[in-house]
Amino acid sequence: MTSAALTVDPQRAREGGAQRKTVDVAVGVLLRADGAFLLTSRPEGKPYAGYWEFPGGKVEAGEDIRSALERELREELGIQVREASPWQDEVVDYPHALVRLHFWKVSAWDGPLRMLEGQSFAWEQLPVVQTPVLPGTVPVLAWFAQERGFHGPTYRAADAGS
Repeated sequence: MTSAALTVDPQRAREGGAQRKTVDVAVGVLLRADGAFLLTSRPEGKPYAGYWEFPGGKVEAGEDIRSALERELREELGIQVREASPWQDEVVDYPHALVRLHFWKVSAWDGPLRMLEGQSFAWEQLPVVQTPVLPGTVPVLAWFAQERGFHGPTYRAADAGS
């Protein structure tokens, strides 16, 4: 995990002020055998609606990260996670929330993808063509680039929303 939070829109006030709590979020990085990864668009009514991200959501009280990941992917995508492993954590300071993103690589699931929240989806490779990319997604693309020996831009920087 990074030692300092990635700060998004630093000129904007932080909701809840300096003493706000960190929200834990379970995030699924679904991977196909060909190395493509799934991005989904944020639904209308949520902060950064229309931005592309990895699916997931808040960890509920009494829930561990794996259980939250399974629940969120079932609620958002209609799938049942079979194989998943923890990958990376990242703290992101958005104006609306301070989040600790727990990224898990999901390599096997049951069921077809169904966008249950009205979102769009795309299977991507580097460089990502869907824009704009949610700022919290950007570190993941850099991790992929490092793992895969990819050199060059991982997304369209002008559309990153930062």
